Amino acid sequence: MASATRRNVLATMGLGTVAVAGVTLPLGQSASTKDWISTAPKPVRFTRRMPVPQPLVPTVLTDEYGDYHLYEVTETAVQAQVLDPGAPTTTVLAYGPHGGAPSVPGPLIKVDQHTRVCLKVRNQLPPVHPVWGYPAATSTHLHGSASLPQYDGYADDLTQPGHWKAYWYPNHQGPRTLWYHDHAVHHTAQNVYSGLVAQYHLQNAWEKANLPQGPYDVPLTVSDAMFDSNGALAYMDRDHAGLYGDVITVNGVPWPFHEVEQRWYRFRVLVATLSRSFTFSMVNTRTGAVLPTYVVATDGGLMVPQKVTTWRHGGAERYEVMVDFSGCRIGDTVELRNASNKNNVDWVHTNKVLQLRVTSAARSTVANRVVTPPASEVNEVMTAPRTLSRRTRNIDLEHDDVTNEYLINGMSWHDIQAGNWNLFTADGPPPRPGDYEVWKIENKSGGWFHPLHIHLVDFRVLSRKGGLGKVAAWEMGPKDVVYVGEGETVEVLVHYAMAPATYPDGRSTGQAGATANQGGRYMIHCHNLAHEDNDMMGQFLVAPAVGDADLSLTGVNHPFAAAPAV
Repeated sequence: MASATRRNVLATMGLGTVAVAGVTLPLGQSASTKDWISTAPKPVRFTRRMPVPQPLVPTVLTDEYGDYHLYEVTETAVQAQVLDPGAPTTTVLAYGPHGGAPSVPGPLIKVDQHTRVCLKVRNQLPPVHPVWGYPAATSTHLHGSASLPQYDGYADDLTQPGHWKAYWYPNHQGPRTLWYHDHAVHHTAQNVYSGLVAQYHLQNAWEKANLPQGPYDVPLTVSDAMFDSNGALAYMDRDHAGLYGDVITVNGVPWPFHEVEQRWYRFRVLVATLSRSFTFSMVNTRTGAVLPTYVVATDGGLMVPQKVTTWRHGGAERYEVMVDFSGCRIGDTVELRNASNKNNVDWVHTNKVLQLRVTSAARSTVANRVVTPPASEVNEVMTAPRTLSRRTRNIDLEHDDVTNEYLINGMSWHDIQAGNWNLFTADGPPPRPGDYEVWKIENKSGGWFHPLHIHLVDFRVLSRKGGLGKVAAWEMGPKDVVYVGEGETVEVLVHYAMAPATYPDGRSTGQAGATANQGGRYMIHCHNLAHEDNDMMGQFLVAPAVGDADLSLTGVNHPFAAAPAV
């Protein structure tokens, strides 16, 4: 199959094995957990300050549909001081404000609910990746947004170097932590690993009045990496099983520190790893006590706060947690630690993430508490009865031991490309906007966990069989990624988003007034990005509110033909 050929190509590019720690590790093996895998100088923990991304300032413009906010970012390849000062620099791919300095993670975008946004992304990368040599096309996905298919970052909707694309977002959903990242077909893993990642916050009046803001609302983008002796990112995905680096980064810096006051903070935690999952806790190093943490929002927005001492966090999941430092002494340090999960590959310091230094008394008491949101502020999928489900769909996550492909319902992306295929063909008619369905997701793939992401929808986790055996406290909020453990079956109640009646694309050549409720194709895939690229991704069809879907290349919402890059 095509993906088997692709594996041979990757092997010739050096992506199957990598020389580390003085030896070449065979595919599927790792060094001792007591060792480092990187051969670069080892970063010193908790000596560098954590950068805190500041919101990008938009240009406010007006068209025939009213005001919108224009954000312009450029993708470039640059040298960054990821390792400690004095160590070699690292080639990264980075988003930056147009005409401004690129960074990893990229520029933070904060917008109010119902603010129409145009994100113009310019691909100014070299023709091929500067380290691994594949064509440097990109596709930008705003993860968590109910976008039209042509603005959703579809895998085959590619922007080539020297070109740009305008993505339009209605931001009609409730407050939540989203993120934008690259989604290019079969190279999502390397592009994300190289740095094409950034947070995007959607806000409203209730969230602003009742949750910490400004310096007390702290985005944390957590990732991992491994480095060659020359400072370059090393890529070893263990024969596509997953990449597990020995260096943990937060907001692009290995094991940083951040100063806090004696008060409540909100941390927007995004795990942007390729494969690694975490089990997090906040520990006061003086007393050894675990600080109680309140999960106040998940992928899809606000929830009834849940008090936890630890929480499991898979790739692409977002958990907004509130932590009270008022009981700490000035001078205390609190560490965000990681107890890991089954089938990660752990190294000597991957149990450490971030140090929080309590340096002063509280300067403000605004939003200095945990508040339960009113029902009107909680995503409707959290209270919708299961009986609203129109049907149950079965989603099997599988691994083909012969081709070494990761599959959904026995199908690969090659099958999608070749046959215009729809995951739901055997499960009855396609859903329509506003529908509820139960998805029964079963992990039949063997020794892997899968953070499964479903585009467009929000869902509620209904049940778990195997694995945790129950719905965990931290996931009792609306989700768009679900951690499916080894041999586990998870049921979720899916809600297909209803978008505004008209959604202009802002291009002079047409499609203005395209109706979001005309449906279209959307992706489902594993967010272990080594699995997604090889080949655990599919698509499902959403029919329009009335009538049949238009699947032709000229269809108003075709995912890569309706609004191509220019």
